[in-house]
Amino acid sequence: MPCCHIGGRAAKPVASPVRATHGAIDAGPRLGPYCLKDMKPLAEPKRPRGVQGANLVIEVDNLSLTYHSSNESHLAVNGVSFRVERGQFYTLLGPSGCGKTTTLRSVAGLERPDAGTIRINGRTVSSSATGEWVPPNRRAIGMVFQSYAIWPHMTVFQNVAFPLRYGASRVPSREIRERVRKALALVQLEGYEDRPAPHLSGGQQQRLALARAFVMEPDVLLLDEPLSNLDAKLREEMRSELRKLVKALGMTTIFVTHEQIEALVLSDVIAVMRNGKIVQEGSPLAIYQQPANPFVADFIGQSNLISGTVSALGDGNHSMIKVECALGSLVCTAPRGVTVGDNIVVAIRPEHVALSPDAERTENALDAVVSSTSFVGSSMDCSLKIGEYPFRIMLHPERAPSIGAICKVYVAARHCFAMRAEA
Repeated sequence: MPCCHIGGRAAKPVASPVRATHGAIDAGPRLGPYCLKDMKPLAEPKRPRGVQGANLVIEVDNLSLTYHSSNESHLAVNGVSFRVERGQFYTLLGPSGCGKTTTLRSVAGLERPDAGTIRINGRTVSSSATGEWVPPNRRAIGMVFQSYAIWPHMTVFQNVAFPLRYGASRVPSREIRERVRKALALVQLEGYEDRPAPHLSGGQQQRLALARAFVMEPDVLLLDEPLSNLDAKLREEMRSELRKLVKALGMTTIFVTHEQIEALVLSDVIAVMRNGKIVQEGSPLAIYQQPANPFVADFIGQSNLISGTVSALGDGNHSMIKVECALGSLVCTAPRGVTVGDNIVVAIRPEHVALSPDAERTENALDAVVSSTSFVGSSMDCSLKIGEYPFRIMLHPERAPSIGAICKVYVAARHCFAMRAEA
């Protein structure tokens, strides 16, 4: 297991088994706007003279890393490149095994890439071309692990003070006390200094791990699925509060997760990864509304994916095409360079489909039969059959049709997003 803070000694903490269960353990005082008013952005880090691109904090170019075992090799990261600007919350999102955590660990210095270059604040910390390599404790970063890596034999104060006492640069005792106090105040853990770390709830342990990362005043914060051990209710509360906190501090952050909702809520920029590569990068809204390929459309949120063929191009409107598919003819938003005869996959989000009260409407109006409905709180998840093709829509519970009902549904052309079929 890695050390609990980049810059600490390479001892091996034991992850505490304590996890939060909603209502069972006090999660401690919540963060809120009232505790952000006195926060100040972290001091501007010193930058080497002559470095260009003042807003770029992290630069990763053509990163590759292969894991080797006795009987096989696995290419975990394959030519990954990205940039993170100052104060940006950048998320690496993807399924298990896509290479997101390996990429994060490479930025942290916990993995040594086979190829590529990593720069932090204009300083090269890893380069396969020149052989440059800066160890983790010299990279001015803080990291929070999935398990939090809390020291179970230490108090809250001792956990937060650890990187100051045993890091690359020793800090005087008086300064340690003041910096620990401020870090605990940021995460609303004042008064818990003497409590044994295992006696904290899951939410409090997560905040303790953040305080230990903040106390070093790092240039970069790296988060490896830090919310995954929390129960659903607490996770929802913590993700919004986490964003408030890092934004109030002006901290540049790379966040790793496989949870789509976390990525959409927290991020300024999302990079979707698959098989060791970034397959799409953009704002949460762009990723959701304009997926680059069927994988992204299916992985982010829910989509009806329908294969078809382009039958006609828009007359005077080249952004629209007509597609023949299992649902019939659909007018869709077109990808660039598409032509008649191309194989296409159409993505339609369930929430973009509506019941059509207009019996005369023909474009993108489809006759359907309701096969089942599921109440999910704020909406009704309806499974339809359009011909023999299964199709999902989300409606307000008061507008949902009954099972077996025959209805007409409609989806606007701007919400029928066509993508080239993957080989």
